[in-house]
Amino acid sequence: MTNGLPRRFLDLLTHHHVVGVACWSVVARLPVYLMSLAMVLVVREQGGSYARAGLVAAVYTAGMAVGGPLVARYVDRRGRRPVLVATGLVYPSALALLVWATRPDGWAQPVAAAVAGVALPPANACMRSLWARLPLADDEREIAYLWEALLTEVLVIGAPLMLAALMLPGSAGVALTAVAAVGGAGALGLALTRLPAGPAGADGPAEEGGRHLLGPLREPALLALTSVMVVCAVPIGLMTLAIPAFVAGHGSPGSTGVVYACWGVGSAVGALWLGRSQTEVAVHLRFPRLVAAYAVGTALPLLAVSDLTLGVALAVGSVPIALVSATEMTLVSRVADSRLLTEAFTWASLATVLGDAVGQQAGGLLVEPVGPRGVFAVAAGVALAGAGVAYACRGLLGRRPVAAAERVS
Repeated sequence: MTNGLPRRFLDLLTHHHVVGVACWSVVARLPVYLMSLAMVLVVREQGGSYARAGLVAAVYTAGMAVGGPLVARYVDRRGRRPVLVATGLVYPSALALLVWATRPDGWAQPVAAAVAGVALPPANACMRSLWARLPLADDEREIAYLWEALLTEVLVIGAPLMLAALMLPGSAGVALTAVAAVGGAGALGLALTRLPAGPAGADGPAEEGGRHLLGPLREPALLALTSVMVVCAVPIGLMTLAIPAFVAGHGSPGSTGVVYACWGVGSAVGALWLGRSQTEVAVHLRFPRLVAAYAVGTALPLLAVSDLTLGVALAVGSVPIALVSATEMTLVSRVADSRLLTEAFTWASLATVLGDAVGQQAGGLLVEPVGPRGVFAVAAGVALAGAGVAYACRGLLGRRPVAAAERVS
C-alpha cells in the first residue's frame, strides 16, 4: 500500500508546488456541485413555485454556460489572479443579494442568478490548466488528472450532503450564503497562492498569442475530443431519468438515492483500483479503449431485474467513468494550445454539461413511451457510438497542437 495509488495521491498533493493551490481549489469548487439545488430550495423557502425555482436555476446555469468561456479566456490572457479575485468577490455578493434582497415575484432574482452564474470562479478550469503548467513529471500529471476525476466524484456525492448538514440548524438561505462565502474565500486563496514561474506561465498570464475567435477549438484534435465528450455524456443524462423510473417501477422509490450512490462509488473504486496501471499505454490509445469499456458498462443495467441488481450493475458498469474523465483531462492538456488551456478545459466541461442536458431531456421524453429499460438500451447505443468516434479520432488525438509545433520550430 505504501507504493499504491493513495500514496501517490498523497505525495502529489503534499508537493511544495502543489499543496496550497490544491487545497484552495477544493474549497473554491464546493459551490459548483450544489448551487442549482440550493437555489431551488431557497426559492421554495421564500414561497416561490417550482416553476419559478426552475427558472432561477436555469438562468444561473445559462450564465455559467455563456460566461464560462469568456471568463476563462480572460484568465489565459491576463492571468488567474485578477479574475479569481474579481469572481471571488462578485459571486458570493450576487448570491447574498439573491437570498436576502430579492423575492420570487420580482425581476431582480433571475438577474442576480445570472450574474452569479457568469461570475462563478473558474476554479475547475484554473486548477486543471495549472496541473499542465506546474513543474511536474508526466506520470505525476497523469496522477493529478486522475485525482481531479476522483475529486469530482467525491464532490458530487459529498457537496449535497454538506448542504443538508448546513440546513439542519438554519434555513436554505443561510446554507446557500455560507457555501457561497466559502467558495469565494477559496477563489481568493487560489488567486493569492504563489506558484513557481513555469514554462507556460503557471503563476501569471500566458504569453501573447492565440487570439482567435474560436480560441482553443480551432485545434481539430480538441474539437474532436469535445465532440466525443458530448456524446459520452448523453448516456449519463439518459440514465439520470431511467434509474428513478426503474426503481419506482419496482415499488421502492425510497431506495433511489442508494442506487444512485452505487453509481458514484463504482466510479471512485475504479479510479483507485485501476488508475495506477493507466500510464503504461499511450493516452491517445488508452482513451478509446476506456470509452469502449464505458459503453459495455452502460449496457449492464439492461440485465437488472430488481433494485439490488440495478445497484450492482451500476457499481460494476461505472468502474471506467472516472478513468475516462481523467484521460479526457490529460488529452485536453496535450492537444490544446498551451496558451489557452484554461479556456480549453472550460469548453471540455461545457461539452460534458451539454451532453448531460441533452440526455436528460431525451430521457424525459423517452421514459414513458419506451420505459426505463428502453432508455437504458438507448444509453448503451449512444455510448457505443461514442466509442466508435473515439476510435476513429485516436490518430488525431495523438498529435501536438499546431501552435505548439510552430513555437518549437
